[in-house]
Amino acid sequence: MASLTTNKYVNSWIDEMAAMTQPDKIVWIDGSDEQTEALRAEACSTGEIIKLNQEILPNCYLHRTAVNDVARVEGRTFICTPTKEEAGNINNWMDPNEMYAKLNALYTGSMKGRTMYVIPYSMGIVGSDFAKIGIELTDSIYVVLNMIIMTRVGKNVIDALGDSADFIKGLHAKADLDEENRYITHFPQDNTIMSVNSGYGGNVLLGKKCFALRIASYLGRKEGWMAEHMLILGLEYPNGEVKYITAAFPSACGKTNLAMLIPPEIYRNKGYKVWTVGDDIAWLRVNKEDGRVYAVNPENGFFGVAPGTNLKSNPNALYTTMRDTIFTNVVHNTENNTVWWEGLDNNPPTPGNAIDWKGNPWDCTKYDKKDKSTCGAHPNSRFTASAKNCPCLSSEFDNVKGVPVSAIIFGGRRAKTAPLVYESFNWQHGTFVGSIMASETTAAASGAVGVVRRDPMAMRPFVGYNMGDYFKHWLNMGKVIPNAPKIFHVNWFRTDAEGHFIWPGYGDNMRVLLWILARCAGEVDAVETAIGYVPKAEDINIEGLEDVTLDTIKELLTIDVESWKEDVANIKEFYAQVGDHVPAELYEELAALEARLG
Repeated sequence: MASLTTNKYVNSWIDEMAAMTQPDKIVWIDGSDEQTEALRAEACSTGEIIKLNQEILPNCYLHRTAVNDVARVEGRTFICTPTKEEAGNINNWMDPNEMYAKLNALYTGSMKGRTMYVIPYSMGIVGSDFAKIGIELTDSIYVVLNMIIMTRVGKNVIDALGDSADFIKGLHAKADLDEENRYITHFPQDNTIMSVNSGYGGNVLLGKKCFALRIASYLGRKEGWMAEHMLILGLEYPNGEVKYITAAFPSACGKTNLAMLIPPEIYRNKGYKVWTVGDDIAWLRVNKEDGRVYAVNPENGFFGVAPGTNLKSNPNALYTTMRDTIFTNVVHNTENNTVWWEGLDNNPPTPGNAIDWKGNPWDCTKYDKKDKSTCGAHPNSRFTASAKNCPCLSSEFDNVKGVPVSAIIFGGRRAKTAPLVYESFNWQHGTFVGSIMASETTAAASGAVGVVRRDPMAMRPFVGYNMGDYFKHWLNMGKVIPNAPKIFHVNWFRTDAEGHFIWPGYGDNMRVLLWILARCAGEVDAVETAIGYVPKAEDINIEGLEDVTLDTIKELLTIDVESWKEDVANIKEFYAQVGDHVPAELYEELAALEARLG
């Protein structure tokens, strides 16, 4: 098929990659409905995807990945910079020349008998100041169909690129799906991403974590903006005013649920609404006109975890998946040709009517919640859904300017240490708060319970360069934002003596968001503590909450000084692990915290 462009940089790179991988043919993806439908039909004919019940789930499909290939592989993910120091201690590093040699051997002839698809895509609205263009080469129709949902794909992207060499190169080959030779590699200086021997989501949809976070974080530092692992939501007041927040949480902390929050009934009745701009990634820039930070979601879809998504936990996400969605590694209900997963409802398909994520018959009566090997859907099974189908999608989703950010929120999962909410003293202190973000392992995670895992800004697996330099970039940004958002920390997961959660969470988290926004507007006071500003208990609205009293809120806002002192020792260990690029300002903040704790 003829190239869609005369861009010599694009064409010569494709020629070079094709000479190495040796595909039988090359097909450009133009983003048209006709071509997309033909690709779906082809993938159905080979069994790569399964067409689901079109009356119940219109334009929905099921896919199963290889059993050895079901999640992002942090151990096989590399940042390849000329020196190890540039990649830092948190990332896996390999010398670029050494990695290229290793990869070239794996790619050589890997597409023989296959088609190479050329996907021109834009992260962000095509042609906007925020947008960045990528081209992914892949031998997987599954990848093509996912990228069409997750990014903005088509002829208009390649037209917007014109004759420029400013695009991110991405090469993906399934090869043999050999996990011993699986590599997800990033060459920030070369604007290049290379992935081999995987067919799973985050490893192969190169626009997502690879580009929109690892490469973009590197570009953001170079160009003076920020790429962050953050949701973006708009909270609409009864008078019609909408204020926006971004928020970063480690995995299993309810990020997607917060992004698509349903206001509690007492707020709904008054006319409050919540609008989703993004559920996972935010690109932030300083707007020269008003000096505020503006955020866009560079993605065009949601790549969400299916298990636990249901009408109670996240109705908006569930409704979003009911059309135009690709489900990966969930249960196939053969009785009505639909899908099911653990936590969807209490009606799993009956034995004889269920195929599990591995493609084997599944018997729901043998399911044991404590034993993950008995699950019908893989615990990391996914849905790839179009943002435009989300019932609470913000009308500003396609705004080329982005949305103005009033507050940045960091969160963790701490049983005792962090209070329900606190505000940082200033931007530098807020950067410190983000840098010490942590979660304690739960029974759901492998290994011991209660172990503190530091995940600064929820970016630990996603920073495309040295983590210490990333902290410094945060500090530097604070100096160039005339009207910076305030920075907060929340913890929905405080527990009582019996280990039960004290705060109800879910939609009621809006009560905390309203306090945060009231603080940003200077409408409420706060109490200064050793760790930051904490609300006055009476300023958190508990109207309509059955089991929550003023005393409950007081308990949720107490500062457990002993556990904070323990935490300081843990933070020192973590900073030592990051290494000598940790900025002096963060050590100053740590010393000041220690002094305030006495």
